[in-house]
Parts: sequence; C-alpha cells; structure tokens
Amino acid sequence: MIKITEAFVEDIAKIQEIAHITWPITYGEILTKEQLDYMLDLIYSDEALSKQIQNKEQLYYLISDSNAVIGFIGIEHHYKSEAITKIHKIYLLPETQGKGYGKIVFEEIAKMALENNSKELLLNVNRFNTALNFYKKLGFDIKETVDIEIGNGYLMEDYVMGKKLNV
Repeated sequence: MIKITEAFVEDIAKIQEIAHITWPITYGEILTKEQLDYMLDLIYSDEALSKQIQNKEQLYYLISDSNAVIGFIGIEHHYKSEAITKIHKIYLLPETQGKGYGKIVFEEIAKMALENNSKELLLNVNRFNTALNFYKKLGFDIKETVDIEIGNGYLMEDYVMGKKLNV
C-alpha cells in the first residue's frame, strides 16, 4: 500500500536525496556527469525547491510505502492557464520499480488532476529515457519534440507527452 502526502519545505532534504539516487541511474547513460551535476544543482537546490514549494509553483508530494519514503512527484495544475495538469517530476527509488507503484501514482495524479478540473495530463521525458515505453503503456502519446536550453551549453532533448483524462 502506498501513500501520497503533500511535501513541504522541511521535506526538501528527502526530495534531494531521492533525486540524487534516481538521477544517475535514470540519466547516467544519457547525460554526461557534468550535465547531470549541473541539472541536479539547478533543479534541486535548496533555493529552487523552496521557491517552488512556498510559491506553489509546483505542488510536491512524497510517495511512501509502509516502510519509508520511496519517491516524489512535482505537479502543476492549470498549466499555462489551461485545463492541464503538468507532471514536472516523478521519481521512484530503483528498488521499487516493477512493483506497480508507478501505475498507482499515475492513477492518483489523474484523480488530483480531475479534482482540479484538468482534462489532460502532460509531461516531458528525455527522448532516450527508458520510461518512454512505460508512459506509452499508460496511454500517453507524443505531442511534440522539443530541445530546451538550460544554460551552460546544455540541452534537454525531450518529448512532450499528453494523455486525455476521462472526465
């Protein structure tokens, strides 16, 4: 049984810990170590996370099983003032993968999205990320291909994927 609870500023260290465990595994063969370190610092610094959480730019949630926190999500309802919930971040510890937790988390995100009048889920995924197939199995379709400059000469080479919600 997993539980999803809202995360607050005092949970930043746990979010950072999970990001620093999952990112090298997820992106280690896709990005250079330098880009990986740069992005972790940019996205998961105390300052960046505090700002997002305090200003509710993204809503963060911790994912727990009966023993411990096993992951986190960062979502934004009313993305670009539309009836869309954008999933900015979803990471589960490697040892939990393949146990059906990801599917359960996406079902919970869909419920939250519907409660906030969203008609679609949206996410970006690195074009070379193996999670791409998982998202397709969940019903997400590729909407567009984007290259996002993030500074220091680095690009995020992503697909934007979307899934219509059954309203």
